[in-house]
Amino acid sequence: MNTADAVPLYNLAPAFRLMALGLVLAAGPLAWVWLRNRQRPLAQRLAALTALTLFLTFDLVMFGAFTRLTDSGLGCPDWPGCYGDASPFGAHTEISQAQAAMPNGPVTHTKAWIEMIHRYLATGVGVLLLTLALTSWLRRRELPAGTGPGWPLATLIWVCVQGAFGALTVTMKLQPLIVTFHLLGGLVLLALIARQALAYAQANGRHLRQSISPALRASLWAGFALLWLQLALGGWVSTNYAVLACDGFPACQGSFWPAMDWRQAFELWRPLGQTGAGESITMAALTAIHYAHRLMAYLLLPVLWALAWSLGRAGMRAQGRALGLLALLQLATGLSNVIMGWPLAAAVLHTGGAGALVMAFTWALGTSQAVRRVPSAATAVFASSRPPEGAKP
Repeated sequence: MNTADAVPLYNLAPAFRLMALGLVLAAGPLAWVWLRNRQRPLAQRLAALTALTLFLTFDLVMFGAFTRLTDSGLGCPDWPGCYGDASPFGAHTEISQAQAAMPNGPVTHTKAWIEMIHRYLATGVGVLLLTLALTSWLRRRELPAGTGPGWPLATLIWVCVQGAFGALTVTMKLQPLIVTFHLLGGLVLLALIARQALAYAQANGRHLRQSISPALRASLWAGFALLWLQLALGGWVSTNYAVLACDGFPACQGSFWPAMDWRQAFELWRPLGQTGAGESITMAALTAIHYAHRLMAYLLLPVLWALAWSLGRAGMRAQGRALGLLALLQLATGLSNVIMGWPLAAAVLHTGGAGALVMAFTWALGTSQAVRRVPSAATAVFASSRPPEGAKP
């Protein structure tokens, strides 16, 4: 029997030490922001801290992908520590025994460190988000309009939900649905922090809203919805390890419509690698999981490029370029995963591109507003020269 199976899934003994470590990790970014911005108003200091937190959260999402793709998600089989200790140093004996029993994992010294570093980084980001929420609430009267405590408090609540999914990822042994929700939760977190960063930028006179047609605005929302559907499908591919079910492009297993089991593929509540009945998941099901993501890409990529072109024509060239280039990056890394046998760098970059697309849509939606008709200069002059209603000629 795997020695990790006898370990209690929850062991809160190291919780306070992990919290203290999170405070230590967060102290560096907090001190850096304070020293660089100590002479500036509170809103500018919070804007700098929000931007830095966004950068670190993006790094955390990337490292989470690295943790998953290196099969390190169960590097420590309990939560929140590692065999009841705050670091793999204190669990050296237990990890060595587990590695001796199963040299390739799931528990090895390398995988334990990867998993715990991910938890350390998540704790540090959590402290930064707590700082933003508390400061925004306690000093809310000093903040400009649009930068109040609403978004920071919502983000703090969400990061707690995300932490719960992180715990369930371990305690439910990488169940695909839980891991997919954990991945999506990280991307939602990026969107929430990006929205805060944009609010501070707009309060400082940058990235102000630009008028676009209602049709383009609605198209942006529709494209964002399609992106989230594709992200969910991509997470389902990754968490079921279905990337290599198709070994070529554009064909899959030598066919443009290979044998697929759609019912088994989207049976959501089941253990990793098994059906709900406890049988091994079939290759036909893995193929269907992969192919669903590929079919959605055929729809989403043209939509992204059409939105990029439309935004450029509407005067939002930077946002349009971001969407267009990121779509190209996703195409390149997605193809690399299939053709080159799922290289680690391409797979991590594919997740990073997904996060960047979420932030690009958040930016585009936050800097646009629907206006049915923008008056021309001549119309505006004529309107201003007309006497007000009721005035005598």
